[in-house]
Amino acid sequence: MSDRREANEIWMGPLPARADDGLVRPRIGIGGISIESSTFSPHISGDEAFTIRTGDDLLAYYPFLDGGRELRETAEWVPLTHGRSLPGGAVDPATYRRMKDAIVAGIRDQGPFDGFFFDIHGAMSVVGMDDAEGDLATAVRDALGPDTLVSTSMDLHGNVSRTLLDAVDLITCYRMAPHEDWMNTKERAVHNLLARLRGPHGADPTARRPYKAWRQIPVLLPGEKTSTRLQPAQGIYDEVAVVEALPGVLDAAVWVGYAWADEPRCQAAVVVTGDDHAVIAREAERLARLYWDARDDFAFVGPTASLSDALDRALAPGAARPYLISDSGDNPTAGGAGDVSWTLGALLERADLRDGSRTVIHASEFDAAAVAQAVAAGIGGTVTVDVGGRVDPGPRGPVRITAEVFSITDGDPAAGTQVVLRAGSVHAIVTERRKPFHHLDDFRMLGLDPEAADVVIVKIGYLEPELYDLAADWTLALTPGGVDQDLIRLGHHRLAPGVVPFDTTVPDPDLTPVLTRRGEEQSA
Repeated sequence: MSDRREANEIWMGPLPARADDGLVRPRIGIGGISIESSTFSPHISGDEAFTIRTGDDLLAYYPFLDGGRELRETAEWVPLTHGRSLPGGAVDPATYRRMKDAIVAGIRDQGPFDGFFFDIHGAMSVVGMDDAEGDLATAVRDALGPDTLVSTSMDLHGNVSRTLLDAVDLITCYRMAPHEDWMNTKERAVHNLLARLRGPHGADPTARRPYKAWRQIPVLLPGEKTSTRLQPAQGIYDEVAVVEALPGVLDAAVWVGYAWADEPRCQAAVVVTGDDHAVIAREAERLARLYWDARDDFAFVGPTASLSDALDRALAPGAARPYLISDSGDNPTAGGAGDVSWTLGALLERADLRDGSRTVIHASEFDAAAVAQAVAAGIGGTVTVDVGGRVDPGPRGPVRITAEVFSITDGDPAAGTQVVLRAGSVHAIVTERRKPFHHLDDFRMLGLDPEAADVVIVKIGYLEPELYDLAADWTLALTPGGVDQDLIRLGHHRLAPGVVPFDTTVPDPDLTPVLTRRGEEQSA
């Protein structure tokens, strides 16, 4: 646990001293859109899915920009508009246009800017589009003009298309999965932006742009096979920090890509940024080669099984308690709809869970109608309701449950009203709106004690830190849904040729990087 806390507490060191020709107090805008979108989920992410932050609320979102911190005081910050959503299905085009237009309008109304912090995820899909972040980055660049230095922070499950690369100047991503360094990465993007604006030639719009060595790697794997908790991802991401420390290098990043969207841009990628052409090109190719050579070595982060086998393991005499099961196919934090009822239905069918002698927690289904019926019955009342399967019917559709209303909890900012329905040993959490369950307090607030439970089933892939520490043992269940771990079963058909494991006809791809600086390109 101590290593994870340390990862969250590491901050970038002081900025380098301002060079004589560096900018004294650059003017920097902030904006972006962040969502991870499964094109295999029928869920549509509309206006209701996004939290929109503007002005002081947006500035306060970044703790490294708190008043008194060096990064805050070194620049004039102009926070525009940022939309952030829980992962889900593809974004409604009208919702995307409204957010995009607000960012572009803010740039035009409040510019010009010396720099821009472009805060995105990298796996946003918009209905009818193939490269939403590329489209957004191009619009932002057009509004900013050619001279503004743009620094981009991304999730390592994002995708780096050439369109996105060419619109920005600095680009980086997380180095940990689970993403315990997500805020640290945003700070690094801002730190690097300020370092360039304050450094030698910082006032020269051309000279302050670094070079980028970029290469897509024709591999596309789920996050549950590429966790940095284990090899080979752990070793590859350790090398990223080694590369960053080399003279002539500003930053290095490796993207896993997003496996649950069927778009040509979806694949792994590497970018090394800096001023030494030879070093960044060499190291980008080396990182790409490390990833490609390890393509067959990536394995699931934990033991896997079918749902039936996972439940048999969890309920076997002598099984460790609490036993956690990842209901991975409908993971809302990877883009699943969050209401596939496959697992809940399987629990209700098991004869060994009907007598109430165990405590089995299932998190969760979102179903506003079922919640309303439970609230009407009241705590202690009995209801017969159809739950789940309304947005993503999956293999079952809605599941009928007759249960006691165990608890009712109002006011959760994400979930709205939450109810727990108890049927025998099964404690089914049903929420008014979509919500992930990553923290022990998510359960405790509902009157449930996850530490005392026999089995806890969560719609998740790899276990987030608190769940990881909770689990005496666990299994990743290979369940159906919009983020099914069986990628071949999903039926991708629009990926670029040669992307493993979908196409294994290219035995040794060219991994020579493109060496580019915005406005020019050189041979690597």
